Amino acid sequence: MEFRLLGTVSVETLTGPLPLGPAKRRSLLAALLLSPNTPVTVGRLTDSLWDDEPPLHARSVIQGHVSRLRTLLVGADAEAYGVELATVGDAYVLRLPETLLDSQRFEELLMLAREQRSPADTVLMLKEALSLWQGPALSGALTGPPLRAAAHSLEESRLATVEHLARTYGALGEHHRAAALLAAETAAHPLRESLAAALMLALYRVGRQSEALDRFHRTRRLLADELGVDPGPGLADAYALILRGEPGPAEPGDGGVPEPVSATGPRPGAAPTAVPDPAVPDPAAPVRNTDPHPSPAPAARSGNTAALTAVDDAATDLLPRAPRGFHGRGPELAALTRAAAGEAPVCLVTGPAGVGKTALALQWAHRSPALFPDGRLFADLRGFSEAGEAALIDVLREFLLALGVAPRRVPESVQAAAALFRSLTDRRRLLVILDNARDSATVRPLLPGGSDCVTLVTSRHRLEGLIASDAARPVPLDTLEPHDGTALFAGVLGEERVHAEPVAARRLAELCGGLPLALRVTAARLAGRPRWTLAALADELADERSRLAYLDVDDTGVAAALRLTVQHLPPEAVHQFARLGHHPGGHFDPFTAAALAGTDPVTATAALERLAAAHLVTETAPGHWVLHDLVRLYARGLDPAAASEALARVLDHYIATALVVADTAEPGGEPCFVLPDDYRRPSAVRDFADRTAAMRWLAAERDDLALAAVAARAAGLDDRAWRIILLQWPQVVWRARDSWSPLLELALDSARAGKDAYAESRVLTLLGWVLTEEGRTGEAAALLERSPLLARQAGDPLGEATALINLAVVQAELGELDTAQEGCAQAVELARTEGDRHTEMLALQHLARMQLTAGRPEDALESARTALDLGPEHEEVARRTLLLAVSGEARVALGEEDEGIRLLDRAATEAERAGYDEGAVRALGPLLRVTARADHRRRHEEALRRLSGEG
Repeated sequence: MEFRLLGTVSVETLTGPLPLGPAKRRSLLAALLLSPNTPVTVGRLTDSLWDDEPPLHARSVIQGHVSRLRTLLVGADAEAYGVELATVGDAYVLRLPETLLDSQRFEELLMLAREQRSPADTVLMLKEALSLWQGPALSGALTGPPLRAAAHSLEESRLATVEHLARTYGALGEHHRAAALLAAETAAHPLRESLAAALMLALYRVGRQSEALDRFHRTRRLLADELGVDPGPGLADAYALILRGEPGPAEPGDGGVPEPVSATGPRPGAAPTAVPDPAVPDPAAPVRNTDPHPSPAPAARSGNTAALTAVDDAATDLLPRAPRGFHGRGPELAALTRAAAGEAPVCLVTGPAGVGKTALALQWAHRSPALFPDGRLFADLRGFSEAGEAALIDVLREFLLALGVAPRRVPESVQAAAALFRSLTDRRRLLVILDNARDSATVRPLLPGGSDCVTLVTSRHRLEGLIASDAARPVPLDTLEPHDGTALFAGVLGEERVHAEPVAARRLAELCGGLPLALRVTAARLAGRPRWTLAALADELADERSRLAYLDVDDTGVAAALRLTVQHLPPEAVHQFARLGHHPGGHFDPFTAAALAGTDPVTATAALERLAAAHLVTETAPGHWVLHDLVRLYARGLDPAAASEALARVLDHYIATALVVADTAEPGGEPCFVLPDDYRRPSAVRDFADRTAAMRWLAAERDDLALAAVAARAAGLDDRAWRIILLQWPQVVWRARDSWSPLLELALDSARAGKDAYAESRVLTLLGWVLTEEGRTGEAAALLERSPLLARQAGDPLGEATALINLAVVQAELGELDTAQEGCAQAVELARTEGDRHTEMLALQHLARMQLTAGRPEDALESARTALDLGPEHEEVARRTLLLAVSGEARVALGEEDEGIRLLDRAATEAERAGYDEGAVRALGPLLRVTARADHRRRHEEALRRLSGEG
C-alpha cells in the first residue's frame, strides 16, 4: 500500500488505486497525510476543504467523508500495513508507517543524496527522488489555504532538488544534461531567477553563449513586465560572468558533492512519504534479476505462440522467463503500473529496434503476478520477423486451449475464435502480452473482453490507430543513460571487470548509443573473451566503418534488427532513410531531408513521418528530427554509392538557405554572391519572416553548418566549404567573441586550396575582424594586411573596401590613427563608386569613431550624421546604435551635454531592446562618465544600474 501526495492524491494497493471519489474526500485525505500520526482538528479540516465560508453542515460533511474513507481502507486490508483512521476527541488521526508516504520517500532519497561522496551516485539518488513526482503536488484535491501552502512548499522542494541535480551534473562535466533539465523547468517557472541563472551558466559551459545571453534578456523583460523589478544578484552575476568570457566558479564536485537542499515538509511535523513495504513491488525502483531459479521457457509444442500462467502454481508458469541482467527502467515500469490501473487498459510499449521493449514487458509481468490471479498470456506476433507474421487463428487457438477450451471446440474462423476469447475473458483478471505487433488491425481481435484484464502490446511502430480506437496508453521507450549501460555490463561481465575500467565501460556504453541490444551484444563479445580489455573493444567500436559489424554476434545484432524494420517500409521511405545516412549534421528538417533525397519538402515530410512511426528517426521538436548514431551508420550503408550526390545536394541546400538568411538579416549586404559553377538549387528554399527568424536559424544550425563545412573540406568540395562558413557572417558579426576562429581558419584553408583570391580575401577580412574582437590584434594585423591586395587582384572593390575598414580598425588600436583614417576614407570612396550604401555606412561608422579618438568631434559628428542619413530606420540595429553612441560622445565633446546624454541613452535603449549586449555596454560606458561629472545624478544612477545589469 502506498499513499501519494506528489501528484494526484491517491492510495495505491496491489489491486489498483482506491476509488476515493469526490475532490473533497481527496482533500480530507491530503490534510491527514500532511500530518501523519498527528490529530487534525475538524476546524483545520474545514479550512482545507473549503476556500470560502464553509456551509453550516460542514462537520457532517467531514464526518461522512471520514466514514467513507475508513470503509475504503478497511476494504483494502489497510490494518495489515499498520494503517488506521481513528477519531480522537474533536479530531481525526491517520495512523500509518510513514514509509508508506511517497513524500517521505522523497525526503529520504534527498538525505541519501547528501551522504553520497560520488557525484554520479548523487545523480542516481536525485533522479530517483524526482521520479516519484507524477504531477503537481496534491492534484485532484480542493486546495483551501492550508493545502495551497503545503502544495507550494512541496513544489519548492522539488524545484530545489532540480537545481541540485543540475549542479551535480555540472560537477560531472555533463553541462548539456544540466541545460536540458533546466530548460524544461525554466519554461514552467519563467520568473524563478535561480533556474534562469543556472540555465544560463549551463548553456554557456556547453558553448551556447548566445542562447545564454538571450535567456537573460527574456527573463529580465519578463521580470520587468510581470513584477516591475530588475534581475537579482544571482542572475546579474551570471550574465556578467558570461559577458566577460570567464570560466566562472569551479563547479562543485572536485573533491566533494554539492550540498543537497532538503525538501522540508509543509510545516514542522508534516513529513511527506516513504519507502514502500518490502513485500510490495516498488514500480519506480531499479530492478535486478536475482532469481536463482527463473521460470522455465514455454513448453515446446507445434505452433506454440501463447501460454497461460496460473499465478498460484509456479510449475505451470509458461510465460517466457524474465530477462537476465535487466537494469534500470524504473520510470517506465512505474508508467506501466499507472497505465494498467484503468478499466480494461491497453498499454502500448513502443520504441526502436533493440531498445528492450520485450524485456521491459516481461520484467513488468514477472514483477506483478498477484495482479493477475487468472493467468498471463503471451504471444509473439512476429510483426518484424523474416519468417512472417503469426497467423491470428493460431494465436487465438493457443489462447483458447490455455483457457481450457477443448481442441475440437475451437472455432475455425478468426471472428468466431475472437468472440469466444472475449466471452471467456469477460469475468477474468488476465494479463495478455502481444509482443512485436506490426499494426493495430492485428492486435484488435486479440484484445480480451474483461474490464479487469490488462493488455500489454509492444511494437516498433507507434500504432496510433490502436490509441484512437481502444484508448491505448503509450509508454515510449528510449535508450539507456550511460550509467545504466555500464550497470548492464556489470550484470553480465561482473562488477570487478567493469570497475577495473570505469572510463572504458562508460565509453563503450556511449559508443553503443545506450541501445540495450548493442550493449548486450558488446557484453556477450567480452564475456566470451575474458582476456580482452574494455578499452581495446572501445577502440574497435570507435571506428564507424566497422562498428555495426562488431555489434553482431551469432544470429543477433543491431544491423539484423534494423533490417527487419526497414524491409517493411515503402520504397520512398527507404530511399529517404538511406539518404539521411549521408547527412553530415546531427539533425534535419523537411528542407534538409528533401535536399538529401532529391525530392521536395512535402514528399520528404511524408517519408519522415513514416520513419518516425517506425522509430527510425525521432522528432525532437515540430519539424525537426534526429537519427540515433547506430541507425545513422546502418542507413549510410544502404546506398553507399549515393554519398557524393547526397552530400553535394545538402551543401547546396545550406548555401541557398544561408543566402536567404543573410539577405533577410542584413538587407543590402553582399557577403558571398558568386555561386559555384556546378551549383544545384534545391527544389524549395525556406523563407524567413524577419531578421529575428533568420538569426534564430543561424544559431540553431551552427553546429550542423560547421559539420557540413568539415565534410565538404574532407570531400574536396572547397568551394562549398568556405561559402557555408562565410555565409554565417551576420551571426559572426553579431556574436564576434563566440569562438568563430577555428571555423574561419577552416574556411581559409579551403579558399587557399582552391587558389581563390576572392574567397581568401573575404575570409581573411572576417577572420581578422574576429581576432580583433578577441583581443588578438597582432595576429589580426598580419592577416588583414594581405586582404585588400587580394580583393583588388580578384576585382572585388566592395571586398577591398570591407578589408580596408577592418584593417583600419586594427591600425587604430595599434596607434596608427592617421593611416587608419586614410584607409576608412578610401573605403568610403570605393563603396560610393559601387553605389553600396551598406558598406559606405560601415566605413563612415568606423571613420567617425577614429575621428573622435583623434580629437576631431566635429568631423566625427558629420561622418556619423552622413552614415545615419544613408540607412533607413530599419537599418541593422548594431550599426545604428554604434553611430548614435559616437554622435552622443561627439556632442558631449562639443559641450552639448544634454543632447549627448539623450543620444547615448537612445543608443543604449535600442541596443538593450535588440539584445545587442556589446552595443549597450559601449553606449552606457560614456553615458556613465558624462553623468558622473555633470549635474545628472538621476541619470548617473540609472546608467550605473543598467551597466551593472549588462555586465
